[in-house]
Amino acid sequence: MAYSYLFGPVPSRRLGLSLGVDVVPAKVCNLNCVYCECGKTTTLTVERREWAPASSIIAELADFLKGAPFLDVVTVTGSGEPTLNTGIEAIISFLKTSFPAVRTALLTNGTLFHLEDVRRTAAMFDCVLPSLDAVSDGVFSKVNRPARGLDNGRIIDGLVRFAHEYRGTLWLEVFIVPGVNDTPGELSLLRDAVLAIAPGRVQLNTLDRPGASSSVRPASDRRLLEIAEYFRPAPVEIISRSYTPVAASLNDKNLEAEVLSILRRRPCTVEDVAVASSRSINEAAALLKLLEQRKAVSSETVGNRFFYKVPQAAKA
Repeated sequence: MAYSYLFGPVPSRRLGLSLGVDVVPAKVCNLNCVYCECGKTTTLTVERREWAPASSIIAELADFLKGAPFLDVVTVTGSGEPTLNTGIEAIISFLKTSFPAVRTALLTNGTLFHLEDVRRTAAMFDCVLPSLDAVSDGVFSKVNRPARGLDNGRIIDGLVRFAHEYRGTLWLEVFIVPGVNDTPGELSLLRDAVLAIAPGRVQLNTLDRPGASSSVRPASDRRLLEIAEYFRPAPVEIISRSYTPVAASLNDKNLEAEVLSILRRRPCTVEDVAVASSRSINEAAALLKLLEQRKAVSSETVGNRFFYKVPQAAKA
């Protein structure tokens, strides 16, 4: 079967091996972000309708998944904003009914969570990955260039409400555009919004491939680290492809002892360890990987969450 709406599976930095499901044509979106890797928005709209037929997408998913392929997640996304497609409720309902063991994710710009039906549909996914790049109206207009009718205050209120209702994995992406949304005033507003949303993880990103506007430049590693530090106590991860993780903590025996002390008392996720040790998720993950290689810690999956613990033999 030739697929018109499925792509991959492709390796995803955030989700593992992902089967993409493209539910809107290029480039239907309610934002025209300056950094978008899909290029400029050609249909800037807030209209919600069945932009791509759910029945055709479901037929492709049924054909692909019947062979039980190896993958980590099915990701509903788009060449624009997937929640503009009213058919995603039928798509996720099909996946949950016919392939309940398959992990699902929704990759969205997060602009429509003020709508009850969007929140209800999004809540059916195992993992939801919205974005938030600005709080003030001026910066929102410069970075995201929204369609008429979008109100950023209402957008953020919708994200907060969804985060408090949702029981799955919520990771919030913040894309840094140097000189625009990384000023002290805007970062302060973003930090307040991030803490109000309280996602399981904040993922900092910056330009690492051509965007919609040639004026956008990437933030440096140093600047991303400064912003990550500023956003604490939120658990922050830097996901830019160009970022080189800091490995100094791997030789920090005090940090190692502190983390092991935490894990002897109770199992923790990498987010828990990052917050408790006041380190980035990148550093916490690197240390946990090293400790696991040494067999000082072990790991297991419970539901959709990955926990680390000190084995019983090591506690003695």
